Amino acid sequence: MPRLFIAIKPPLIISAPLIAAMGGVAGARWQSAEQLHLTLSFLGDVRSEYLADLDAALAAIRHQSISMSCKGVGHFASKGRATTLWAATHPAEPLAALAAKVDHAVRHIGITPQGMGQGMAFAAHITLARLNRSSGPIDAFLSAQANLSTPGTIISDFGLYESHLGPEGARYTCLGDYRFH
Repeated sequence: MPRLFIAIKPPLIISAPLIAAMGGVAGARWQSAEQLHLTLSFLGDVRSEYLADLDAALAAIRHQSISMSCKGVGHFASKGRATTLWAATHPAEPLAALAAKVDHAVRHIGITPQGMGQGMAFAAHITLARLNRSSGPIDAFLSAQANLSTPGTIISDFGLYESHLGPEGARYTCLGDYRFH
């Protein structure tokens, strides 16, 4: 079964400053330019027979283009330990509205999203690094990058991606690109 997610792939005007900001946390697994994305919905393992309906449901989504940029950094934690470093994407409201439309579309065809789709609030962000127990402290990174800012750009599409997990990290294949109507 393919492991799927729906995301916005940031263009170079956004991804280049994010890549340049990465570093300074020992043991962090920094994302490559190819791995950077803003997750709208993580579906997990999806049976192949859903793919045609999923493609049609995503293609039918209507949404206005979004002027998106990144401003600031933060982290997610689990059990008191930082697990992820991220850059906040703005404005959050139109991104959350798009994520809600995606959520509705995938639920309508019988797929239950994982993670954010399970009662967690949508958090508009792009993951910069994944952390494990051996990763160094993050306070210096958070302080140094507190004012991280990227230029804004118009986002007018999103994609359906398959995630292939490997020892070097995740590799993503775009299965479909959907333009806003």
